[in-house]
Amino acid sequence: MSGDRVTQVFLASTLYGTATLAAALDAGSFPAAARRILLTSNHSLTPEVTPGIDAMPGFEALRTRFDEVRDWNAFLAPQHPSTWAPRPDDVPLWERQLRSLWGLGGDRIELVVESLQVPPAQSLCRLFPGAAVDVYADGLMSYGPTRFRLDPQIGMRVRRVLHLDLVPGLEPLLLTEFGVPAEPVPAPAFLKVMAELAGLAGLPDESDYVPPEPCALLLGQYLSALDLMSPAQEEELHVAMVRGAWERGHRELVFKPHPSAPAAYSRRAEEEAERLGARLTVLDAPVLAETLYERLRPALVAGCFSTGLLTARALYGIPVARTGTGPLLARLAPYQNSNRIPLTLVDALVPDLAAEPADGPGAPEDLPGLVTAVGFAMQPRILADRRERAEAHLARHLDGRTRHYFNRRRLTTLGLPGGIPARLSFLPRSPAVRRAVHRLRRGLRRVS
Repeated sequence: MSGDRVTQVFLASTLYGTATLAAALDAGSFPAAARRILLTSNHSLTPEVTPGIDAMPGFEALRTRFDEVRDWNAFLAPQHPSTWAPRPDDVPLWERQLRSLWGLGGDRIELVVESLQVPPAQSLCRLFPGAAVDVYADGLMSYGPTRFRLDPQIGMRVRRVLHLDLVPGLEPLLLTEFGVPAEPVPAPAFLKVMAELAGLAGLPDESDYVPPEPCALLLGQYLSALDLMSPAQEEELHVAMVRGAWERGHRELVFKPHPSAPAAYSRRAEEEAERLGARLTVLDAPVLAETLYERLRPALVAGCFSTGLLTARALYGIPVARTGTGPLLARLAPYQNSNRIPLTLVDALVPDLAAEPADGPGAPEDLPGLVTAVGFAMQPRILADRRERAEAHLARHLDGRTRHYFNRRRLTTLGLPGGIPARLSFLPRSPAVRRAVHRLRRGLRRVS
Protein backbone atom coordinates (compact mmCIF):
# COMPACT_ATOMS: atom_id res chain seq x y z
CA MET A 1 0.00 0.00 0.00
CA SER A 2 1.06 3.56 -0.54
CA GLY A 3 2.28 5.72 2.30
CA ASP A 4 -0.13 8.39 1.06
CA ARG A 5 -3.07 6.38 2.37
CA VAL A 6 -4.04 7.54 5.88
CA THR A 7 -5.47 5.44 8.70
CA GLN A 8 -6.62 7.26 11.84
CA VAL A 9 -6.55 5.36 15.15
CA PHE A 10 -8.72 6.80 17.96
CA LEU A 11 -7.97 5.52 21.46
CA ALA A 12 -10.85 5.76 23.95
CA SER A 13 -11.41 4.46 27.48
CA THR A 14 -14.64 6.27 28.46
CA LEU A 15 -18.02 6.81 26.85
CA TYR A 16 -17.66 10.56 27.49
CA GLY A 17 -14.39 10.59 25.58
CA THR A 18 -15.91 8.54 22.75
CA ALA A 19 -18.81 10.99 22.55
CA THR A 20 -16.32 13.87 22.38
CA LEU A 21 -14.57 12.13 19.47
CA ALA A 22 -17.90 11.53 17.74
CA ALA A 23 -18.78 15.22 18.10
CA ALA A 24 -15.40 16.27 16.71
CA LEU A 25 -15.86 13.94 13.73
CA ASP A 26 -19.38 15.21 13.10
CA ALA A 27 -18.06 18.78 13.19
CA GLY A 28 -15.36 18.02 10.61
CA SER A 29 -12.49 18.52 13.06
CA PHE A 30 -10.52 15.66 11.49
CA PRO A 31 -9.33 15.52 7.89
CA ALA A 32 -10.52 12.77 5.59
CA ALA A 33 -8.94 9.34 6.01
CA ALA A 34 -9.13 6.06 4.16
CA ARG A 35 -9.89 4.25 7.41
CA ARG A 36 -10.84 5.11 10.98
CA ILE A 37 -10.26 2.63 13.80
CA LEU A 38 -11.72 3.08 17.29
CA LEU A 39 -9.40 1.36 19.76
CA THR A 40 -11.15 0.76 23.09
CA SER A 41 -9.24 0.32 26.34
CA ASN A 42 -10.62 -0.80 29.69
CA HIS A 43 -8.55 0.72 32.52
CA SER A 44 -10.43 -0.80 35.46
CA LEU A 45 -8.39 -2.77 38.01
CA THR A 46 -10.11 -5.98 36.90
CA PRO A 47 -10.96 -5.50 33.21
CA GLU A 48 -11.61 -9.23 32.88
CA VAL A 49 -14.82 -8.90 34.93
CA THR A 50 -15.62 -5.18 34.50
CA PRO A 51 -17.62 -4.23 31.37
CA GLY A 52 -15.84 -1.83 29.04
CA ILE A 53 -17.27 1.10 27.13
CA ASP A 54 -18.41 -1.17 24.30
CA ALA A 55 -20.98 -2.63 26.72
CA MET A 56 -22.42 0.74 27.77
CA PRO A 57 -25.78 2.06 26.49
CA GLY A 58 -25.18 4.35 23.53
CA PHE A 59 -21.87 2.90 22.39
CA GLU A 60 -23.41 1.23 19.33
CA ALA A 61 -24.58 4.62 18.09
CA LEU A 62 -21.17 6.21 18.62
CA ARG A 63 -19.26 3.44 16.86
CA THR A 64 -20.99 4.26 13.57
CA ARG A 65 -18.52 7.14 13.14
CA PHE A 66 -15.70 4.61 12.73
CA ASP A 67 -14.96 1.93 10.18
CA GLU A 68 -14.12 -0.67 12.81
CA VAL A 69 -13.64 -1.16 16.55
CA ARG A 70 -10.71 -3.02 18.08
CA ASP A 71 -10.00 -4.05 21.67
CA TRP A 72 -6.61 -2.96 23.09
CA ASN A 73 -7.07 -5.18 26.16
CA ALA A 74 -7.52 -8.24 23.98
CA PHE A 75 -4.38 -7.41 22.05
CA LEU A 76 -2.27 -6.94 25.20
CA ALA A 77 -3.71 -9.76 27.32
CA PRO A 78 -2.68 -10.72 29.93
CA GLN A 79 -0.89 -7.37 30.34
CA HIS A 80 -2.89 -4.40 31.71
CA PRO A 81 -3.22 -1.36 29.40
CA SER A 82 -2.44 1.11 32.18
CA THR A 83 0.93 -0.45 32.99
CA TRP A 84 2.27 -2.05 29.82
CA ALA A 85 4.86 -0.20 27.76
CA PRO A 86 7.09 -1.57 24.97
CA ARG A 87 10.82 -1.87 25.43
CA PRO A 88 12.60 0.50 23.01
CA ASP A 89 14.38 -2.33 21.20
CA ASP A 90 11.07 -4.13 20.63
CA VAL A 91 9.18 -1.20 19.06
CA PRO A 92 9.89 -2.21 15.41
CA LEU A 93 8.63 -5.74 16.13
CA TRP A 94 5.44 -4.47 17.79
CA GLU A 95 4.73 -2.01 14.99
CA ARG A 96 5.18 -4.72 12.38
CA GLN A 97 2.84 -6.98 14.36
CA LEU A 98 0.14 -4.32 14.66
CA ARG A 99 0.35 -3.41 10.99
CA SER A 100 -0.09 -7.06 10.10
CA LEU A 101 -2.96 -7.80 12.53
CA TRP A 102 -4.87 -4.61 11.73
CA GLY A 103 -4.20 -4.70 8.00
CA LEU A 104 -2.43 -1.34 8.02
CA GLY A 105 0.18 -2.24 5.43
CA GLY A 106 2.22 0.84 4.60
CA ASP A 107 -0.51 3.32 5.61
CA ARG A 108 0.47 6.62 7.16
CA ILE A 109 -0.88 6.49 10.72
CA GLU A 110 -2.45 9.36 12.64
CA LEU A 111 -3.14 8.81 16.34
CA VAL A 112 -5.84 10.49 18.43
CA VAL A 113 -5.34 9.78 22.13
CA GLU A 114 -6.21 10.91 25.65
CA SER A 115 -3.88 11.19 28.67
CA LEU A 116 -0.70 11.22 26.61
CA GLN A 117 1.50 11.25 29.74
CA VAL A 118 0.77 7.62 30.67
CA PRO A 119 -0.04 4.24 29.11
CA PRO A 120 -1.89 3.19 27.06
CA ALA A 121 -1.79 6.45 25.07
CA GLN A 122 1.95 6.91 25.45
CA SER A 123 2.60 3.25 24.66
CA LEU A 124 0.58 3.49 21.45
CA CYS A 125 2.50 6.61 20.41
CA ARG A 126 5.79 4.78 20.95
CA LEU A 127 4.62 1.84 18.83
CA PHE A 128 4.05 4.15 15.86
CA PRO A 129 7.07 6.50 16.10
CA GLY A 130 6.34 8.18 12.78
CA ALA A 131 2.68 8.98 13.49
CA ALA A 132 1.32 12.47 13.98
CA VAL A 133 -0.63 12.80 17.25
CA ASP A 134 -3.75 14.69 18.28
CA VAL A 135 -4.72 14.77 21.95
CA TYR A 136 -8.32 15.13 23.10
CA ALA A 137 -9.45 16.06 26.58
CA ASP A 138 -11.78 13.80 28.53
CA GLY A 139 -12.77 16.26 31.26
CA LEU A 140 -11.21 19.23 33.05
CA MET A 141 -7.63 18.00 33.40
CA SER A 142 -6.62 19.57 30.09
CA TYR A 143 -6.80 22.96 31.82
CA GLY A 144 -3.94 21.79 34.04
CA PRO A 145 -0.28 21.21 33.18
CA THR A 146 1.19 18.06 31.68
CA ARG A 147 1.63 15.64 34.58
CA PHE A 148 5.12 14.44 33.67
CA ARG A 149 7.94 15.70 31.52
CA LEU A 150 7.32 14.13 28.14
CA ASP A 151 9.94 12.75 25.82
CA PRO A 152 10.31 15.45 23.13
CA GLN A 153 10.14 12.70 20.53
CA ILE A 154 6.50 12.32 21.53
CA GLY A 155 5.65 15.88 22.60
CA MET A 156 6.91 17.44 19.37
CA ARG A 157 4.61 15.19 17.33
CA VAL A 158 1.42 16.55 18.93
CA ARG A 159 -0.47 18.88 16.59
CA ARG A 160 -3.28 20.12 18.86
CA VAL A 161 -5.33 19.53 22.00
CA LEU A 162 -9.05 19.09 21.28
CA HIS A 163 -11.31 19.96 24.21
CA LEU A 164 -14.83 20.97 25.12
CA ASP A 165 -14.96 24.67 25.95
CA LEU A 166 -16.31 24.17 29.46
CA VAL A 167 -14.70 27.34 30.85
CA PRO A 168 -15.11 30.01 28.16
CA GLY A 169 -12.07 32.24 27.88
CA LEU A 170 -9.72 29.80 29.61
CA GLU A 171 -7.00 28.15 27.53
CA PRO A 172 -5.74 24.66 28.51
CA LEU A 173 -2.20 24.41 29.91
CA LEU A 174 -1.80 20.84 28.72
CA LEU A 175 1.23 20.44 26.41
CA THR A 176 1.81 24.19 26.09
CA GLU A 177 5.47 23.51 26.89
CA PHE A 178 5.66 22.17 23.32
CA GLY A 179 3.70 25.05 21.85
CA VAL A 180 0.70 22.81 21.13
CA PRO A 181 -2.42 24.89 20.34
CA ALA A 182 -5.83 24.15 21.84
CA GLU A 183 -8.87 23.69 19.62
CA PRO A 184 -12.43 23.60 21.02
CA VAL A 185 -14.84 20.89 19.92
CA PRO A 186 -17.96 22.78 18.76
CA ALA A 187 -20.58 22.69 21.51
CA PRO A 188 -23.54 22.24 19.11
CA ALA A 189 -21.97 19.05 17.75
CA PHE A 190 -21.47 17.66 21.27
CA LEU A 191 -25.03 18.54 22.29
CA LYS A 192 -26.35 16.83 19.17
CA VAL A 193 -24.46 13.65 20.07
CA MET A 194 -25.83 13.76 23.62
CA ALA A 195 -29.38 14.25 22.35
CA GLU A 196 -28.88 11.24 20.10
CA LEU A 197 -27.74 9.09 23.02
CA ALA A 198 -30.55 10.27 25.28
CA GLY A 199 -33.14 9.16 22.74
CA LEU A 200 -31.82 5.62 22.38
CA ALA A 201 -33.29 2.44 23.70
CA GLY A 202 -31.16 0.77 26.33
CA LEU A 203 -31.58 3.47 28.93
CA PRO A 204 -33.81 2.59 31.88
CA ASP A 205 -37.54 3.01 31.47
CA GLU A 206 -38.30 6.64 32.21
CA SER A 207 -41.13 5.64 34.55
CA ASP A 208 -38.44 4.11 36.80
CA TYR A 209 -36.52 7.32 37.38
CA VAL A 210 -38.16 10.42 35.91
CA PRO A 211 -39.68 12.31 38.85
CA PRO A 212 -43.05 14.09 38.57
CA GLU A 213 -41.43 17.50 39.06
CA PRO A 214 -38.02 19.06 38.29
CA CYS A 215 -35.44 17.31 40.40
CA ALA A 216 -31.98 17.85 41.82
CA LEU A 217 -29.46 15.54 40.17
CA LEU A 218 -26.61 14.44 42.47
CA LEU A 219 -23.38 13.19 40.89
CA GLY A 220 -21.15 10.60 42.56
CA GLN A 221 -17.50 10.17 41.56
CA TYR A 222 -16.07 7.19 43.54
CA LEU A 223 -13.29 9.37 44.96
CA SER A 224 -12.25 6.80 47.54
CA ALA A 225 -11.03 4.55 44.71
CA LEU A 226 -8.60 7.35 43.80
CA ASP A 227 -7.44 7.57 47.43
CA LEU A 228 -8.76 11.13 47.62
CA MET A 229 -10.92 10.29 50.63
CA SER A 230 -12.01 7.32 52.70
CA PRO A 231 -15.19 5.34 51.90
CA ALA A 232 -16.81 6.79 55.03
CA GLN A 233 -15.94 10.34 53.94
CA GLU A 234 -17.37 9.69 50.49
CA GLU A 235 -20.61 8.41 51.96
CA GLU A 236 -20.77 11.54 54.12
CA LEU A 237 -20.23 13.61 50.97
CA HIS A 238 -23.30 11.99 49.42
CA VAL A 239 -25.28 12.72 52.58
CA ALA A 240 -24.20 16.37 52.33
CA MET A 241 -25.48 16.49 48.75
CA VAL A 242 -28.87 15.19 49.83
CA ARG A 243 -29.05 17.57 52.77
CA GLY A 244 -27.95 20.57 50.74
CA ALA A 245 -30.44 19.89 47.93
CA TRP A 246 -33.23 19.44 50.46
CA GLU A 247 -32.34 22.72 52.19
CA ARG A 248 -32.64 24.43 48.81
CA GLY A 249 -36.21 23.20 48.55
CA HIS A 250 -35.78 20.11 46.37
CA ARG A 251 -37.91 17.13 47.36
CA GLU A 252 -37.32 15.02 44.25
CA LEU A 253 -33.71 13.85 44.13
CA VAL A 254 -31.92 11.58 41.65
CA PHE A 255 -28.53 10.18 42.60
CA LYS A 256 -26.21 9.01 39.82
CA PRO A 257 -23.40 7.00 41.42
CA HIS A 258 -20.14 6.35 39.61
CA PRO A 259 -20.54 3.17 37.52
CA SER A 260 -17.72 1.45 39.45
CA ALA A 261 -18.84 2.46 42.93
CA PRO A 262 -20.27 -0.21 45.26
CA ALA A 263 -24.01 -0.10 45.84
CA ALA A 264 -23.39 0.46 49.55
CA TYR A 265 -22.07 3.95 48.82
CA SER A 266 -25.61 5.25 48.28
CA ARG A 267 -27.26 3.72 51.35
CA ARG A 268 -26.54 6.55 53.77
CA ALA A 269 -27.78 9.04 51.17
CA GLU A 270 -31.02 7.05 50.89
CA GLU A 271 -31.39 6.98 54.67
CA GLU A 272 -30.84 10.75 54.89
CA ALA A 273 -33.42 11.42 52.17
CA GLU A 274 -35.96 9.25 53.98
CA ARG A 275 -35.25 11.05 57.26
CA LEU A 276 -35.78 14.43 55.61
CA GLY A 277 -38.92 13.39 53.75
CA ALA A 278 -37.44 13.64 50.25
CA ARG A 279 -37.71 11.02 47.52
CA LEU A 280 -34.32 9.78 46.33
CA THR A 281 -34.05 7.65 43.22
CA VAL A 282 -30.70 5.89 42.73
CA LEU A 283 -29.97 5.48 39.03
CA ASP A 284 -27.37 2.74 38.74
CA ALA A 285 -27.44 2.40 34.94
CA PRO A 286 -24.03 3.17 33.33
CA VAL A 287 -25.18 6.25 31.43
CA LEU A 288 -23.56 9.64 30.95
CA ALA A 289 -24.70 12.49 33.16
CA GLU A 290 -25.31 14.52 29.99
CA THR A 291 -27.94 12.06 28.79
CA LEU A 292 -29.74 12.66 32.08
CA TYR A 293 -29.57 16.42 31.50
CA GLU A 294 -31.39 15.74 28.23
CA ARG A 295 -33.95 13.39 29.76
CA LEU A 296 -34.56 14.92 33.17
CA ARG A 297 -33.94 18.63 32.61
CA PRO A 298 -33.01 18.92 36.31
CA ALA A 299 -33.48 22.12 38.24
CA LEU A 300 -30.09 21.65 39.92
CA VAL A 301 -26.98 19.52 39.44
CA ALA A 302 -24.83 19.02 42.53
CA GLY A 303 -21.56 17.19 43.10
CA CYS A 304 -17.99 17.53 44.32
CA PHE A 305 -15.77 18.38 41.35
CA SER A 306 -17.23 16.29 38.54
CA THR A 307 -16.70 17.53 34.98
CA GLY A 308 -20.46 17.09 34.70
CA LEU A 309 -20.96 20.20 36.85
CA LEU A 310 -19.29 22.47 34.30
CA THR A 311 -20.88 20.61 31.40
CA ALA A 312 -24.29 21.30 32.94
CA ARG A 313 -23.44 24.95 33.52
CA ALA A 314 -21.63 25.78 30.28
CA LEU A 315 -23.50 23.67 27.73
CA TYR A 316 -26.98 23.20 29.20
CA GLY A 317 -27.45 26.33 31.30
CA ILE A 318 -28.49 24.27 34.35
CA PRO A 319 -27.82 25.71 37.84
CA VAL A 320 -25.04 23.84 39.61
CA ALA A 321 -23.64 23.59 43.14
CA ARG A 322 -20.62 21.91 44.69
CA THR A 323 -19.82 20.45 48.07
CA GLY A 324 -16.68 19.12 49.71
CA THR A 325 -14.14 20.92 47.51
CA GLY A 326 -12.62 22.99 50.33
CA PRO A 327 -11.62 20.08 52.60
CA LEU A 328 -10.46 18.08 49.60
CA LEU A 329 -8.22 20.91 48.41
CA ALA A 330 -6.72 21.13 51.91
CA ARG A 331 -5.68 17.47 52.05
CA LEU A 332 -4.94 16.79 48.38
CA ALA A 333 -1.38 15.48 48.12
CA PRO A 334 1.08 15.76 46.61
CA TYR A 335 0.56 19.32 45.47
CA GLN A 336 1.10 18.28 41.84
CA ASN A 337 -1.84 15.84 41.99
CA SER A 338 -3.55 16.18 38.60
CA ASN A 339 -6.98 16.54 40.24
CA ARG A 340 -5.93 19.93 41.65
CA ILE A 341 -6.89 21.99 38.60
CA PRO A 342 -10.37 20.41 38.21
CA LEU A 343 -10.88 20.94 41.95
CA THR A 344 -9.71 24.55 41.71
CA LEU A 345 -11.97 25.32 38.75
CA VAL A 346 -15.09 23.87 40.35
CA ASP A 347 -14.34 25.50 43.70
CA ALA A 348 -13.72 28.88 42.05
CA LEU A 349 -16.63 28.87 39.58
CA VAL A 350 -19.43 26.85 41.19
CA PRO A 351 -21.39 28.10 44.23
CA ASP A 352 -21.37 26.13 47.45
CA LEU A 353 -24.40 23.89 47.90
CA ALA A 354 -24.67 24.96 51.54
CA ALA A 355 -24.93 28.66 50.60
CA GLU A 356 -27.85 30.49 49.08
CA PRO A 357 -27.58 30.62 45.28
CA ALA A 358 -27.28 34.40 45.30
CA ASP A 359 -24.57 34.39 47.96
CA GLY A 360 -21.83 32.93 45.77
CA PRO A 361 -18.70 35.06 45.38
CA GLY A 362 -18.71 34.79 41.58
CA ALA A 363 -15.77 33.97 39.36
CA PRO A 364 -12.30 35.09 40.48
CA GLU A 365 -11.12 38.41 39.11
CA ASP A 366 -8.35 36.74 37.12
CA LEU A 367 -9.25 33.09 36.55
CA PRO A 368 -6.59 32.49 33.83
CA GLY A 369 -3.98 33.96 36.18
CA LEU A 370 -5.16 31.77 39.04
CA VAL A 371 -4.99 28.62 36.90
CA THR A 372 -1.53 29.63 35.64
CA ALA A 373 -0.30 30.20 39.20
CA VAL A 374 -1.69 26.88 40.45
CA GLY A 375 -0.37 25.11 37.35
CA PHE A 376 3.10 26.60 37.79
CA ALA A 377 3.15 25.64 41.46
CA MET A 378 2.23 22.10 40.42
CA GLN A 379 4.80 21.74 37.63
CA PRO A 380 7.41 24.53 37.86
CA ARG A 381 9.88 22.80 35.55
CA ILE A 382 7.38 22.00 32.84
CA LEU A 383 5.86 25.50 32.99
CA ALA A 384 9.12 27.35 33.71
CA ASP A 385 8.19 30.15 31.30
CA ARG A 386 5.06 30.92 33.37
CA ARG A 387 6.97 31.95 36.51
CA GLU A 388 6.67 35.70 35.97
CA ARG A 389 2.95 35.49 35.34
CA ALA A 390 2.47 33.28 38.39
CA GLU A 391 4.45 35.70 40.55
CA ALA A 392 2.46 38.67 39.25
CA HIS A 393 -0.86 36.95 39.96
CA LEU A 394 0.13 35.91 43.47
CA ALA A 395 1.50 39.36 44.31
CA ARG A 396 -1.77 40.96 43.26
CA HIS A 397 -4.49 38.44 44.07
CA LEU A 398 -3.34 36.15 46.91
CA ASP A 399 -5.80 36.88 49.70
CA GLY A 400 -8.21 35.19 52.06
CA ARG A 401 -10.36 33.98 49.20
CA THR A 402 -7.60 32.44 47.06
CA ARG A 403 -5.13 31.35 49.76
CA HIS A 404 -6.61 27.84 50.01
CA TYR A 405 -5.59 27.07 46.42
CA PHE A 406 -1.97 27.17 47.55
CA ASN A 407 0.03 26.17 50.60
CA ARG A 408 2.75 28.25 52.17
CA ARG A 409 5.29 25.44 52.10
CA ARG A 410 4.92 25.01 48.34
CA LEU A 411 5.12 28.75 47.70
CA THR A 412 8.19 28.97 49.91
CA THR A 413 9.93 26.08 48.18
CA LEU A 414 9.40 27.76 44.82
CA GLY A 415 10.28 31.24 46.06
CA LEU A 416 6.85 32.60 45.15
CA PRO A 417 4.90 35.46 46.77
CA GLY A 418 2.91 34.24 49.75
CA GLY A 419 5.64 31.97 51.04
CA ILE A 420 8.15 33.19 53.60
CA PRO A 421 8.56 36.99 54.05
CA ALA A 422 10.01 38.82 51.06
CA ARG A 423 13.22 39.78 52.91
CA LEU A 424 14.01 36.07 53.25
CA SER A 425 12.94 35.11 49.73
CA PHE A 426 16.52 34.27 48.74
CA LEU A 427 16.60 31.30 51.12
CA PRO A 428 14.74 28.68 49.02
CA ARG A 429 17.07 29.40 46.10
CA SER A 430 20.26 29.28 48.16
CA PRO A 431 22.29 26.07 47.59
CA ALA A 432 24.02 26.57 50.94
CA VAL A 433 20.70 26.77 52.78
CA ARG A 434 19.35 23.70 51.00
CA ARG A 435 22.48 21.71 51.92
CA ALA A 436 22.16 22.79 55.54
CA VAL A 437 18.50 21.74 55.62
CA HIS A 438 19.33 18.34 54.13
CA ARG A 439 22.08 17.80 56.73
CA LEU A 440 19.73 18.76 59.53
CA ARG A 441 17.06 16.36 58.29
CA ARG A 442 19.55 13.49 58.06
CA GLY A 443 20.69 14.23 61.60
CA LEU A 444 17.14 14.26 62.92
CA ARG A 445 16.39 10.94 61.22
CA ARG A 446 19.47 9.35 62.86
CA VAL A 447 18.45 10.66 66.26
CA SER A 448 14.90 9.40 65.90
